[in-house]
Amino acid sequence: MTAPQQLDQQTVATALDNIWFTRCPVPTATGLAYKLGWLGDEFANDKIAIDTLQENRDLGRHHYDHDLPSLIREGGNILALAARAQGARTRLIGLTWIEEWQAILVRPDSAIREPKDLKGKRLALPDWNEHALASHQRGTSIARGMSLQGYRGVLHYAGLTFDDVELVEVPSNRKNPTRTENLESHLQDGLRLWRGIDYLVQGKVDAVYVKGASAVDAARAAGVVVGIDLDRLPDPGYRVNNGTPRPITVHEDFINNHFDSLVRFLAQTLRAADWAVDHEADVHRILQGETRGSSSAVVEAYRDDFHKKLHPDLSPQRLAWFEQQKKSLWLHGFLENDFDFADWVDPRPLEAAHELLQLWRQGGKA
Repeated sequence: MTAPQQLDQQTVATALDNIWFTRCPVPTATGLAYKLGWLGDEFANDKIAIDTLQENRDLGRHHYDHDLPSLIREGGNILALAARAQGARTRLIGLTWIEEWQAILVRPDSAIREPKDLKGKRLALPDWNEHALASHQRGTSIARGMSLQGYRGVLHYAGLTFDDVELVEVPSNRKNPTRTENLESHLQDGLRLWRGIDYLVQGKVDAVYVKGASAVDAARAAGVVVGIDLDRLPDPGYRVNNGTPRPITVHEDFINNHFDSLVRFLAQTLRAADWAVDHEADVHRILQGETRGSSSAVVEAYRDDFHKKLHPDLSPQRLAWFEQQKKSLWLHGFLENDFDFADWVDPRPLEAAHELLQLWRQGGKA
């Protein structure tokens, strides 16, 4: 093969025509930057399209397996950890911590009002979801993983363990998106995600873990109430779960071949996080579309100045919380294999993005 032919093949292999990103239906600086048009504007002159997996029927599966080199994923950590455990060539480049209404729901006449009251009670545990790929079944069983972690935090706070309660398995009804069902409609289906509420209403369980704006609406529709508000537990460590902390992961090819483009993308998300600090009402409005929750549900689910805390980082505390989540998921069988957590982390893109945003400000661009 001649040198020009080798060069042509390398150029084709590393060309960047699209930047794909995916996020879950929660507050993210990435989602804000996209909705504000800043990501599209940033790459318009480069003829690089900004596309989301939420709006694509054919590529939505990559939200789960991360097998897409130009993908930036800001989503729940169970899938990110499961993909890495199955050998996905990803790197962890940022973590956010957004409180998103984690609660234990009970019937209105229940005596469960604080963590210690869970002793001896029946807690709903979603079963393993259906998946065409057997190796993906455990890692994609998000409702089960979130419920276990939510109960674990509350019980730990009260000095209790799983030995002190009865876990009652309930249908999760979670099927993975097909080529005829886009990722967004799948992720937004809060009523299907929290099927345990049905069992609570019917008296088959005494409590069910939920989180997020869709769960607020689901609880109201069912006539159940909050027995324990996890967001009010004093130590954030008791709220470590699928979205706390929430990772930003990329394919290692993106870092190796398109580092500058990745940095520009992250700089715009940091800019959006700065913007959000002074635009709470606008953030709530955007979140109605992101979460498909009602306006009142969004306000209830995202509170306590959450809009001032959208900036990603790789602080030692967040990394420690995330590694705690990894160890717990491994213990409960959600990860196919163990892996070196520290080796997964790459701080360089986010560091460079902070530097670039500072340069933009100095030059009047941001």
